[in-house]
Amino acid sequence: MKRYYQPEIETASPEQMRAWQDERLVKQVQHVWDNVPFYRKKMEEKGLTPADIKSVDDLKKLPFITKDDLRECYPYGLLAKPLNECVRIQSTSGTTGKRVVAFYTQHDVDLWDDCCARAITAVGGTNEDVCQVAYGYGLFTGGPGLNGGSHKVGCLTLPMSSGNTDRQLQFMTDLEATILCCTPSYAAYLAESVNERGLRDKIKLKAGIFGAEAWSEEMRRDIEKQLGIKAYDIYGLTEITGPGVSFECEEQTGMHVNEDHFIPEIIDPNTGEVLPEGTKGELVFTSITKEAFPLLRYRTRDICVLSRKKCSCGRTLIKMAKPMGRSDDMLIIKGVNVFPSQVEAVLLEQGYQANYQIIVDRVNHSDTMEVQVEMTPENFSDSLAKITEMEKSLVAALKTMLGIYAKVKLVAPKSITRSEGKAVRVIDKRKI
Repeated sequence: MKRYYQPEIETASPEQMRAWQDERLVKQVQHVWDNVPFYRKKMEEKGLTPADIKSVDDLKKLPFITKDDLRECYPYGLLAKPLNECVRIQSTSGTTGKRVVAFYTQHDVDLWDDCCARAITAVGGTNEDVCQVAYGYGLFTGGPGLNGGSHKVGCLTLPMSSGNTDRQLQFMTDLEATILCCTPSYAAYLAESVNERGLRDKIKLKAGIFGAEAWSEEMRRDIEKQLGIKAYDIYGLTEITGPGVSFECEEQTGMHVNEDHFIPEIIDPNTGEVLPEGTKGELVFTSITKEAFPLLRYRTRDICVLSRKKCSCGRTLIKMAKPMGRSDDMLIIKGVNVFPSQVEAVLLEQGYQANYQIIVDRVNHSDTMEVQVEMTPENFSDSLAKITEMEKSLVAALKTMLGIYAKVKLVAPKSITRSEGKAVRVIDKRKI
């Protein structure tokens, strides 16, 4: 099996990688200074010029960029290349404010495709594979990113986009798809549909590349069991490029960062201080090869850990752990930090599927938390006493995990709306 798409990069020595990063960072800082007035102003406010940035050691001197900055600069304020050199835009959903619009030159698209090709090759993808891309296309980066990577690898690419499950399953079986790319919540839904329709022995899937939302190890194991595949994580964000910023290998113990293109840091989310390797904190990325929309020290708000522990796959690229939550949409309930991933882990451990919603409210000046959980066909009961007993068991397990009381309401199978894109896990009704 071919293990690497670009072995000379993926297995480069630390010294070689550092040399590439130093050279590219210096060039990138000069690029944004010359072409993006917003960056020049930010640097001048800190008393910096490009001459102050000589290597990665100087990265910590640069100012951070946040999503608020991107919204303030919408649409063209961070563009670093003339529009006539740009060939593509991608955009975030804009559900929490103005959209973030990212621009790409053809060079940017080519490098992005390479990053996704590395991810597909890492899960065993070759030109013999049929790659079913069931991420959304259009402005969402998921579909276009994996589509481009699949082409680079030489797979037969099925550009399905998300939704239309009947058609997904028809093509999956008729064209014998071997690699599935979609969000983990949609993968879980497809797995449920495959088994309901008795198609398990008709599918040829061997691997799945699932990202764009948080998912737990328990959910991974459940999808693997239901579909008979290996399920791999992929990470990315529109602001940096899209999927392929990092990807899992056969070890499945974290995602290798494509650090020839993106320099990762971990910071204290409260102070901005750079933390040592192995410490949990907020992930920050600097794009060192992007031309049209290069972000320096972009605060992702994702909480994770970086590690250079040697990997059995042979890649020398630094690894990031699966994000443990986000510093911006972490729920604070009665003063306690709560991440949806913690709730999901409890549900899966207790034999439920990852179909749930967390409803947070404030009653008489006090926070309340209710977790609505679908019963599975196996544990479904119309006995009120049985349901009450099951709810009490979940309440106790959640109290152990979270440290606070959460009301649990068990609901009938399939009564929570299924997601074909990113799942809506939290409804926060508080007026804060």
